Amino acid sequence: MDRIEAFLTMGGYGEFIWPAYAVAFAVLAALLAWSLRELRRNERTLRNLQPNGPDGRRE
Repeated sequence: MDRIEAFLTMGGYGEFIWPAYAVAFAVLAALLAWSLRELRRNERTLRNLQPNGPDGRRE
């Protein structure tokens, strides 16, 4: 149990390190969500810009 506590306190710096990890995780998660949303929007735009096929239907 002492080893877990020592890991979590990180030599007294745990109170600074764990929030920094949380902020970094939140930023990365937000960036991932934003990127996926933009990808879907761009794919939709690309589908709408593609020309129709020879039979008049979209390919």
